[in-house]
Amino acid sequence: MVERSETNLTWLLKEALKLEIRGKEFFLQAAQLTTNELGRKMFKHLAEEEVRHMETFARLFTEALGSDDWKKEISAMDLKENSEVIESLIGRMKGAGGKSDLEALSIGLELERKAIEHFRQAVTSSADERTKLIFEKIANEERFHYDLLQAQLDSLQHSGFWLDMAEFKMDGKY
Repeated sequence: MVERSETNLTWLLKEALKLEIRGKEFFLQAAQLTTNELGRKMFKHLAEEEVRHMETFARLFTEALGSDDWKKEISAMDLKENSEVIESLIGRMKGAGGKSDLEALSIGLELERKAIEHFRQAVTSSADERTKLIFEKIANEERFHYDLLQAQLDSLQHSGFWLDMAEFKMDGKY
């Protein structure tokens, strides 16, 4: 693992907050650019979820660390440092012309994949059990967001299909 000047927990928290801020920015922009009313509502809801995640992080990490000193180590500038990523993603949406809704969903899926990956890594690299539970809970919510976006994409592309019952079981076992 790469050495960092800050504690591992603080770094994990900062990166988690960056993901949530980027996600919120993107979902708000996607809501403005999406032509479908239901799509706008979904993106706005996802933006609200990202805010809720940030509030949850702040509360739970303060509890886990026993103080809110970690807030002093994380400045607003640090959290916004990669907002050009969002600008690039918005550019992709605008450049997609009539397919901006599909592009928004594809980009949303990318963001959620990155978030899931980060939170999985955070679970495995955290020593504190409560911290692991926090990251696992958020990872599960991000998986739900990913599944929601994938279902919407499938619906717009008319590629959703039913599987024969013999092909899978609901308990996830083969």
